[in-house]
Order: sequence, then C-alpha cells, then structure tokens
Amino acid sequence: MEYVITEKCLESFAEQLRREEKGKLTVEKYMRDIKKLADFADGRQLDKKLVIEYKEQLKSCGKYKTKSINSYLVAANRFFSFMGWHDLRIKTYKVQKETFRPENRNFTKHDYKKLVRMAEKIGNLRLALVIQTICAVGLRVSELQMITVSAVKKGVAQIYCKGKERQVLLPQPLQKRLMNYIRRKGIRYGVVFCTSSGKPLDRSNIWKEMKALCERAGVEKDKVFPHNLRHLFAVTFYEKNKDIGKLADILGHGSIETTRIYIKTSSYECRKQLDEMNLVFL
Repeated sequence: MEYVITEKCLESFAEQLRREEKGKLTVEKYMRDIKKLADFADGRQLDKKLVIEYKEQLKSCGKYKTKSINSYLVAANRFFSFMGWHDLRIKTYKVQKETFRPENRNFTKHDYKKLVRMAEKIGNLRLALVIQTICAVGLRVSELQMITVSAVKKGVAQIYCKGKERQVLLPQPLQKRLMNYIRRKGIRYGVVFCTSSGKPLDRSNIWKEMKALCERAGVEKDKVFPHNLRHLFAVTFYEKNKDIGKLADILGHGSIETTRIYIKTSSYECRKQLDEMNLVFL
C-alpha cells in the first residue's frame, strides 16, 4: 500500500469530519494541520521514519510550543486512522500540566469591567452587550448566534454545539438590558447581535472590536480574546459555588477534566490563598 497524501485523501477526510458533525472551525484546523504534514512530505511516500522526521522538525525549528506540536501530531494520527495507515501513528510529547494560569493571560473581573465601561462610554452598546452576554452566561463565541429575540424574552436559550444540546439561563439583569437593546434597535425576531448586512457576528468581528477597545480601556491586548470571557465566567462561578459538575453542565463540557482547565487560578491568586492559610508562625 502506498502512503501518499493526495487532494482526494484530504477531501475525503474533510468530508468524514463533516459527517461527524465537527464544527466548521474544527474542520478547518484539522485540514490546516494535515496540509502542514503534506507540505513537509512534498509528494514523498510516507513511512514511519519520515513521520518521525516531521515530528522532530516541528520540535527543532523553534517556532512551536510543545502543546501546538502535539496538536499537529494528534491531527496526523486522526488522519492516519481514517486512511487505515495505522502503522504510521506516532506518539505525542509528554507535557507537564500547567498548575497556574499565566499572569500575562490572566483576564480579571477588573479588566472585564474596564472593557464594558469603555465600550459604553464610546457609544458601542452592541459590543458592551456582546461582552456581557458571553461572560455572564459562559457562552462559546460560536454560540452567541443562539441568543435570539425569543430566547431573551423567555430568559432561556437553547444551545446546540458539538452534537450536544443544552439550555442556558440568562441572568435577569442581562435579560433586561438585552430587551432594552432589542426595543431600541427595533429587532423583532431572530439573532440579536448581527452585522450591518444582517449576518450573525462571528469570532473575527468580535475579536477585532475587542482588540481596538483594549488600548482605550487600558487593558493588555494579550489578555483579551473572546474565549477568555468564558474562562472568567467559569472561574467566577466556581469561586461562588465550588460545584465543578454543575459548571461542566453549564459550559457544555463532556468531561470534567476539560472544565478543570477553565478554573485554573493565577500564581498570584494561589500564593495569596496559601498565605491566608496561616500555617507558618513568625
């Protein structure tokens, strides 16, 4: 059997991912990752030696973190399994799990409030409400389009994502603000947050607006991306309730291990908690 990555192979793999109801962004990432392997192979027939060379090249080039390299290798293994090339499967690098969230990525409630207030101050009510809706409910950005006029009126949104369905409750203060926004904009039905052309806001729309807001709000750009709002919801919910199972249900996670990643505290916060234990006598 010849192990050569062809366009036909790639198309078949993409179609299989779509049949599995993988999200659009997930499919695109898989295809980018496999094309990286295809570019490395450059038409050569794959064997275990060449795949190991690919793995080592990703490590030695100095461009990628180990987590990113493992992501490429996982995609390659998924592709090999689909093609029946099982003897090409390769081990990922072992990674020590991070105990703390990096300080430069630690988006705080104070940062969040500064962004919201600045968005309101410059008159971008839509962005202020988008930020609050994602953070107050713990949504994925792709799920924002499921916040409809009907959902706001009921105070409950039906979320469909990754082949699963869940309900999320809208806090009353958010529900009230969204209803005021809907009336003000004359939105009678459908998705609440749309572009000027009527399409639902997507990740790139929101990311661009949030980044532009950072400098004016005095918040570090490296901290700010839409998914960090979901992380802030998770940390805040867990601090108040200490119920990781309930949090996993709200976030739509299939595994509590995924939820654990969301509730990591910063090293500063952890040190403060240790100091407050008063187990050292001066």
